[in-house]
Amino acid sequence: MRIRSSALALTVDDVPASSKFLADHLGYVERMAADGFASLGRDDAGLDLMFMRRGLEVLPPHLREVAAAGAIVAFVVDDLDAEQDRLRAEGVELTLPIREEPWGERLLLVTDPNGVVYELVEWAETEPGR
Repeated sequence: MRIRSSALALTVDDVPASSKFLADHLGYVERMAADGFASLGRDDAGLDLMFMRRGLEVLPPHLREVAAAGAIVAFVVDDLDAEQDRLRAEGVELTLPIREEPWGERLLLVTDPNGVVYELVEWAETEPGR
């Protein structure tokens, strides 16, 4: 198998709200949209995101009413402090401000209007030989 690209589809109640949040605050570009559907991407992300409106007929019956919950979409970034400052300046409420984990992960969380959680991650530099 050869994978040519990757995408994550999330079911939400308000597709335009999630699409706008991703475009306004995380630099994604809406590449395709229709009633109840939007596909967004970034040339540098390696992962496209799609939003589908809950109840959409194209979804299998057992998944039509299941909203995205419990998933966290994570992006590794170069300067987490700068990203936190930028998001705050844009008026984004931080779900979790920068936090450092003992295993070397620095992260922050933001949540879009549909409850989709995005994690921005920066890995701490490790000492040589560790």
